[in-house]
Amino acid sequence: MSIGQLINAIGTFFYIAIFARVLLSWFPQVSTTNPLVQFVFTVTEPILSPIRRLLPRMGMFDLSPMIALIMVGVIQSVLLKALG
Repeated sequence: MSIGQLINAIGTFFYIAIFARVLLSWFPQVSTTNPLVQFVFTVTEPILSPIRRLLPRMGMFDLSPMIALIMVGVIQSVLLKALG
């Protein structure tokens, strides 16, 4: 596996994890004790919480996942362009 493929795989993983977190927020009845739910929260919270601290409050809307998805895409693109 090349470095470019690794960067793509990691970017895709975070993109899917953040998207899964958004989907889970639409279903509050899903148990947070579920191991898959815990995994998604464990992986995404270190990315989303710093963004939440920087963003102004928007009522009941949490825009941090959208910002995180954009950041993942930008970082992935920058790293891939730097490789060549």
